[in-house]
Amino acid sequence: MSTAEIKETGLSEALVRRISADKKEPEWMLEKRLSALRLYLEKPLPDWGPSLSGLDFENMIYYASPEVAEKQSWKELPKEITDTFEKLGIPQAERDYLGGVGAQYDSGIVYHKIKQELAEKGVIFENMDVALEKYPELVKKYFMTQCVPISEHKFTMLHGALWSGGTFIYVPPGVKVALPLQAYFRMNREGSAQFEHTLIIADEGSSIEYIEGCSAPRYQQSSLHAGCVELFVHKDARIKYLSIENWSKNTYNLNTKKALVYENGEVQWVNGNLGSAVTMLYPSSVLLGEGARSDSLGIVFAGEGQVQDTGSKAVHSASNTTSTIRSKSISKDGGISNYRGLVKIAKHAVNARSSVVCDALILDDDSESNTYPSIKNENNTAEISHEAKVGKIGEAEIFYLQSRGIPESEAERMIITGFVDPIIKALPFEYAIELNKLIDLEISGN
Repeated sequence: MSTAEIKETGLSEALVRRISADKKEPEWMLEKRLSALRLYLEKPLPDWGPSLSGLDFENMIYYASPEVAEKQSWKELPKEITDTFEKLGIPQAERDYLGGVGAQYDSGIVYHKIKQELAEKGVIFENMDVALEKYPELVKKYFMTQCVPISEHKFTMLHGALWSGGTFIYVPPGVKVALPLQAYFRMNREGSAQFEHTLIIADEGSSIEYIEGCSAPRYQQSSLHAGCVELFVHKDARIKYLSIENWSKNTYNLNTKKALVYENGEVQWVNGNLGSAVTMLYPSSVLLGEGARSDSLGIVFAGEGQVQDTGSKAVHSASNTTSTIRSKSISKDGGISNYRGLVKIAKHAVNARSSVVCDALILDDDSESNTYPSIKNENNTAEISHEAKVGKIGEAEIFYLQSRGIPESEAERMIITGFVDPIIKALPFEYAIELNKLIDLEISGN
């Protein structure tokens, strides 16, 4: 059966086997999928966090192909797909400031390209399905083993059973990738689910910057996004991972992101989350080697009918490790933003340092912001700080700006722009402009 024919609703072992067979996967991957499916069927839904009652698991489309083979030329794609991605900025992504671009439409990669000079240095940038075919032993070593095992939680189990597409990047020792690599993921079917897998390996002394964008149109029936990101930051390596997720407001975004960071390695997370009915997302860093570092910067916007349950986790498992978590949220029109984070210092992690700062801005009396921090410290040499601030736009600030001839709506927008400025500065120029536009649209209610 061809990929294009696999569209039926519901979850079954037969569907999992068919997907694996269609992709011509090795036996070990099929067994991993089936093990994940068995765990998923036995595991209840989480009893904490936002309600997931809006998801119809029985009638969901768990696999939806774009019915287009992967291309390396943008001109070869059907107009329907190019029109969709033009609205997201994909054509601009072929400019010289990017090292490579991938685009996924529903469950399949439709476009993929890497600059020749990077390929000549040994950099691998493939869609995840192709990587499994070309580099099976490398994928087997890293895929859902040490970083995000299939057993981690209910939705990594579902992901492990049904994953399709995504991004695979390997950077050889000592190679510094100066140009960012980029991927877009688009869900375009009503009542469907997307399970793309991102696996990035920065070998010793290497560095890479990766940018990911996600979106979906709004339909009557809710959709599910349960992707997975695994980052491996080896000794003296660096990964900067940036993600802008602008899902429709009936998408349930239950994404899992984690990094393993070895000696003197560094990971930087930059996340912007808008849209979705419910988001549950907590980028995590496990600092395994001495001198490992993690920096997490995130912003969420919760509007009418939305729950943004986000945060970050840092696990210090080695000495002289450092983590920084900065979280910013904006709530409007009854939206709910929750910060849910964890800092854990292991008993043997001497001189670990961690700083957590949560800032929340509430734009009206109907909205809500909550903080659920968790700190577990087993070493008395650790330095840990946690700061949380919740506020509204003050009348004094508005009055000050109005007194200088600035209309009230523009004054409010200027204050919000200042609030989100740290994450805007962390983004590449074109992405910063796009995020500003998205926030403006959310504030204006368009």
